[in-house]
Amino acid sequence: MSAGTYTPRPGAAPLPRMIAAQTALETRMLLRNGEQLLLTVVIPALLLVLFSAVDVVDTGAGEPVDFLAPGVLALAVLSTAFTGQAIATGFERRYGVLKRLGASPLPRWALMTAKTFAVLVTEVLQIVLLTVIAFALGWSPQGNPFAVLLLLVLGTAAFSGLGLLMAGTLKAEATLAAANLVFLLLLVGGGVIVPLEKFPDAAQSVLGLLPIAALSDGLRDVLQHGASTPWGDLGILAGWAAAGLGAAARFFRWE
Repeated sequence: MSAGTYTPRPGAAPLPRMIAAQTALETRMLLRNGEQLLLTVVIPALLLVLFSAVDVVDTGAGEPVDFLAPGVLALAVLSTAFTGQAIATGFERRYGVLKRLGASPLPRWALMTAKTFAVLVTEVLQIVLLTVIAFALGWSPQGNPFAVLLLLVLGTAAFSGLGLLMAGTLKAEATLAAANLVFLLLLVGGGVIVPLEKFPDAAQSVLGLLPIAALSDGLRDVLQHGASTPWGDLGILAGWAAAGLGAAARFFRWE
């Protein structure tokens, strides 16, 4: 046995390993939260099945699932990247969890990176589940998979920035109420279930600029109508992502 066998080796682990460990922890916390699962998995799946099976909303020509599936995928991104992340981060901030983690060897930007990776992992699971349900309902997607991936990534960035901005500037109780209210409003008025064409012309021009409308319409253009790359919707999402992430980086309060 050498003299240095049991010699302590103080110091932080390599940064990639710390981010991976924090990502795994954040993902487990998301998946173990019953309220989060209701919001991120159960509600989108129920909406997809219900409105595909019951002729409540006029979705135009074709099968209802072909219109509803892209919108529900957008709703899944909204529920995880915005609503769920805002509420969880808001209460972590209130209870001092973020303050303590900010004092650990893990840099603050790496902590936010781990949270973003956890959101992406959760979204992958959501999208796989919703896709399986949609196929069982007779969904026939088409279009460019790369465009779909780009829309989902930009949508995640946009909603993550807005969610972190809300969590880092409002009190936890206010974040809880505001995040759920925004979720409901965007569900109704964001083109997820009800086509934007059903709204008055003046409202359409405003609602079309919302990130949820850009994401759902962009996914619908690709997956339902076979569009190659919806540059207009991608531009709207990129603008929201830059504004949200920039504002969150500047105004986020750790205490």
